[in-house]
Amino acid sequence: MRKQSTRRLATALFAVGLLSLALSASAQAKLTGLFKQFEQCPYTNLEVKKCLYSPTESGEVVLGNKKVPIVNTAILQGGLGKPVEGFSKFYAATNGITLSKAAQPVPGGLLGIVPPESSPPLVKALSKFFFENALTGVNSTLELAKTASDIRVSESHIGEEEGIALEMPVKVHLENPFLGKSCFVGSSTSPVLLKLTAGTTAPPPPNTAIKGYGGELELFEEGSILQLRKVKLVDNAWSAPSPSGCGGILAFLVNPIISAQLGTTTAGHNTAILNNTINVATAFAVRTNNEENP
Repeated sequence: MRKQSTRRLATALFAVGLLSLALSASAQAKLTGLFKQFEQCPYTNLEVKKCLYSPTESGEVVLGNKKVPIVNTAILQGGLGKPVEGFSKFYAATNGITLSKAAQPVPGGLLGIVPPESSPPLVKALSKFFFENALTGVNSTLELAKTASDIRVSESHIGEEEGIALEMPVKVHLENPFLGKSCFVGSSTSPVLLKLTAGTTAPPPPNTAIKGYGGELELFEEGSILQLRKVKLVDNAWSAPSPSGCGGILAFLVNPIISAQLGTTTAGHNTAILNNTINVATAFAVRTNNEENP
C-alpha cells in the first residue's frame, strides 16, 4: 500500500514537473527591442534561416479601370529557408497571418463616381460623403490566394534591382453590403500572380515600363537585422480573371456589372506598386534573443 502511494506521488510530481516545463517554455517566447517584430516568425524551425517582416505603407493597385491607393498598411511576415537557385522557400507566420488583410477604400465606391483631380476640395469632400459611405463604399483587400509556401522571395534580386524579387499568388476581395462577403477577383485555383521586381518591368501594351527601387540599407543589432527602407516593388504585366461571387444569389446579374466597371483586366491593363520597408533577421539571432529574455 505504501509502495503504491509512493508511486502515485512520484507520478504526480513528474506530471507537475512536465507541466512546469511546458509553462516555462511557453513563457520563454519573449523577444525584445527590434526583434519583437519577428514574433510571428517560425524561428524555432531549424529549416528557417531568416525571418521577414515587411510592411507595405503606400503605393497603388490598378485593376482595369479602377485605381486603388494603398492607404492602410499591409504586413507580409514569416520565415525564409536556404536560397535555392536564387529564391528562398517561404514559411508561414506562426499566427497564420502571413499576409495581413488591410482593406483599402475604392475611390468612387460602388458607383465609381470620382470627381476630377482639379475639383475644389468641397466637391471632393461631398463626393466622398455621398459615394463612399457605409452603403455605397467599397473596400478592396489583397489576400493570399494559396499557401505561404507558394510565395517566392529573392533577396539578391532586390539588391541587384533585376529579376523577380517577390512572387505572390493573391486574390482581390471586394467588400460592400450589396456585393456580399464572397466577391473576389481571383481564387485559389485561378489566382492573380504578382511577380514584383525592384528593377524595370516589360509589360505588354498599353502599359509601359515602370521602375522599382531596391531601397536604402541600414543594419541593426550588430548586423543581425537588415532593414531596407523605401523599397519599391512593381509589376504591371499581370492579368486577372473576371470577378466571381458578387451579389450572393444575384451573382449571375451582379458579376457582369462589376466586370463592366472594372473593364479589361488582361495583361497590360493592371499595375501593382508596393512601397515597403523590408526587415530581415537571421533566425539564429532571433532564437538567441528569445533565449536571453525568459
